[in-house]
Amino acid sequence: MRAGETNSLVDVAGLRVGHARRVGGGFRTGTTVVLAPAGGVVAGVDVRGAAPGTRETELLDPRNLVERVHAVVLSGGSAFGLSAACGVVARLADAGVGFPVVGGVVPIVPAAVIFDLGRGGAFRAVPDDALGAAAYDAAAVPPERTPAPDGAAPVPPEGTPAPDGAAPVPSERTLAPDGEAAAAGGKQDGAVTCHHGPARGSIGAGTGAMAGGLAGGVGTASAILPDGTTVAALAVVNAVGSVLDPHDATLAGARYGLPGEFGHLSPPAPDEAQAWSPAHAPAFNTTIGIVATDRTLTKAQCGKLAAVAHDGLARAIRPAHTMTDGDTIFGLATCARPAPGQDTLQDVLAAAADVFSRAVADAVLTATGRADAPAYLDVFPSALRSRP
Repeated sequence: MRAGETNSLVDVAGLRVGHARRVGGGFRTGTTVVLAPAGGVVAGVDVRGAAPGTRETELLDPRNLVERVHAVVLSGGSAFGLSAACGVVARLADAGVGFPVVGGVVPIVPAAVIFDLGRGGAFRAVPDDALGAAAYDAAAVPPERTPAPDGAAPVPPEGTPAPDGAAPVPSERTLAPDGEAAAAGGKQDGAVTCHHGPARGSIGAGTGAMAGGLAGGVGTASAILPDGTTVAALAVVNAVGSVLDPHDATLAGARYGLPGEFGHLSPPAPDEAQAWSPAHAPAFNTTIGIVATDRTLTKAQCGKLAAVAHDGLARAIRPAHTMTDGDTIFGLATCARPAPGQDTLQDVLAAAADVFSRAVADAVLTATGRADAPAYLDVFPSALRSRP
């Protein structure tokens, strides 16, 4: 296998990704939207955490009516953040996209949320429909495609945190809370910043995320199978469990990387590994995400795709699926390529687990550190062997 052109979810042709985050004025949260191509995508879901926050997942049961969805929303804000999906539904309806009914259309937009309440200082500073609409608008921008040399991670797009946890490059678009242009540099408290395409790190739904005491965020990965099939993942990592290998403090998900993908990393110095003792982690967490392919799958097969991606989650986070996690993964199929045979389906499922593990590692590696959650390379600077 090799990585796709951007090593991200947008390598599955037709999928578009947008992120909106709000930081300042009590906020540290955000929303991520994945838009389907024209006609929607077949979708399934697998919920493993015992404390999920979800919307319209019952529609994805193979026994139920709707076959295709038009977008998927991943958001911060716990149960409050589910309202971000309303902004996406409104945008889709205005565009005439949705399930046809008498008098119009009803957009089908499943959603899942992470628990990040209070991480910006105010407990009820959460995503709303306006933030969902901002993420939708960001997703509508044509994706940036930065080629990945020889399967390595691509050069981070604008707005993505630097690998060493430094401040991110200025983002493409910064909005004030009322949706108007913010002051230069986006310094206004509570400003909304948008990213699109293969962006990753402390953006969108991962803005306030934590991962075993470290900064969490949004991570992505993709794989092109030998027959040309694309499988890709996007993970929002907000785990109570550890993302580190207990033996040497390397990122557990990085062991599933493709050649060159994490080649700039090495095990951190033993003294750094021994010194790491994170503060007591928050009691409520969740890792959510999407795994997608361009193959034609049924709803039941999309559910299985999501289920196997949970294996990748469990490889990269320990423990996973706890009583206070809401771990939820959506499986999507754009159906641009024919239905796979049994052997090919097995390959697609195996790749789903690997790309999700890689996406978890990518999320932690690209997240920006802050006072209550340092970046991985802030804690283990010796792990950076060379610049990617």
